[in-house]
Amino acid sequence: MIYVVIIFLWVAILLYLLLGGADFGAGIIELFTSPVNKNKTRQTMYKVIGPVWEANHMWLIIAVVILFVGFPVIYSTMSIYLHIPLTIMLLGIIARGTAFTFRHYDAVVDNMQLIYNKIFVYSSFVTPLFLGITAASSVSGRIDTEAVSFVDAYLFSWLNGFSIAVGLFTVAICGFLAAIFLIGETKNADDKKRFIRKARQMSLGAVICGAIVFIMAYHDNIPLLQWMFGNTYSLIAIIAATISLFILWAVLPKAPTITLRILAGFQVCMILFAATIDHFPYIVIIKNGKHLSLMQEGQEKAIDMLGYALLIGSIFILPALFYLLYSFQKKSDKDDNTSLSH
Repeated sequence: MIYVVIIFLWVAILLYLLLGGADFGAGIIELFTSPVNKNKTRQTMYKVIGPVWEANHMWLIIAVVILFVGFPVIYSTMSIYLHIPLTIMLLGIIARGTAFTFRHYDAVVDNMQLIYNKIFVYSSFVTPLFLGITAASSVSGRIDTEAVSFVDAYLFSWLNGFSIAVGLFTVAICGFLAAIFLIGETKNADDKKRFIRKARQMSLGAVICGAIVFIMAYHDNIPLLQWMFGNTYSLIAIIAATISLFILWAVLPKAPTITLRILAGFQVCMILFAATIDHFPYIVIIKNGKHLSLMQEGQEKAIDMLGYALLIGSIFILPALFYLLYSFQKKSDKDDNTSLSH
C-alpha cells in the first residue's frame, strides 16, 4: 500500500504543477503582456480559468494531506524549517484568488480594479516562485535540524542560489504551460499568434533558467548533474523531454491544440521524473548527509488506511472533476459559437 500512496503523492504534485501551474502562468502571461493586449488576455483567461481555477488546488491539498497523515516526520520537518517560503506561497494563493474574484465579479468598476490587477499578476509570479523554492530547498541539503540560530535554521535553509534558480525555473514553466493552454482557447488569429510567441519566449526562458539551475547547483555542491544524468532512467527522461521540446517548437504554429498540450505536459512530467528518480525515496535531504525517506518515515497503519481512502475517493472524485472540466469546456465552445453566429 505504501507504493499506492507514493504514486498518489507524485501524481498530485505533477497535476498541481501542470494544472495549477497553467493557472498561475495565466497571471504571469498577463504580467509580461503589453498594455495594449492586456484586456484581451484577461478576457481569454476569464473564460478558461474562471469557472474551475479553485479545483486545481485540490491536488496541493491531496499532497499536503498525504504528507500530514502518512509521513508526519517529513511533514513537520518541511513545515518547520521551510515555514517562511511555505507561508509566502500560501499567502500568494490567497491573494491571487481574492484579487481574481474581486476584479472579475466586483459590481463596482473603479480604481480598485487597478489594485486587483496588480495583486493578481504579482501573486501569480510570487506563488510558483516560492513553490519552486520550497521544492528545491527540501532536497538541497541546506535544512539544518541542529541549527542554534534563527538565520541558520529558517533562512539559509531556503535562501540560496539553487533554490531561487529553481523558483525562477518554475515560474517560466508555469508561463510556458499557460501560453500553450491559451493557444487553443482563442479563435482570433492575431491572439493565437501572440500566445504562440509567448509560448516560445517562456520555453526559452525555461531553458535559460534551467541552465542557471545547473550552475547554481554546481556552486552550492548539490549533485544535480548526478541526479539528472547519472541514472539511466533519468537520462532517458531528459532526452525525451529535449526531443519533445524541439518537436513542439517545430509544430507550434500548426499542430492541433491537444497535441501541443500533450507535448507540453509530457515535457514537465519527464523533467519532474528525472529530477526525483535518482534520489527516490529520499524526499527531504538534510544537512550533514541525513535523509528522510518515504519508505522509512511512513506510519504503517496510517499508510494502509490512507491508501484505501485514496483509492476509494478517486472513484468518486475524479469522474466528477473530469465532468466539471468537460461541462465548462462545452459551455465555452457553445458561447464561442453563439458569438460567432452574431
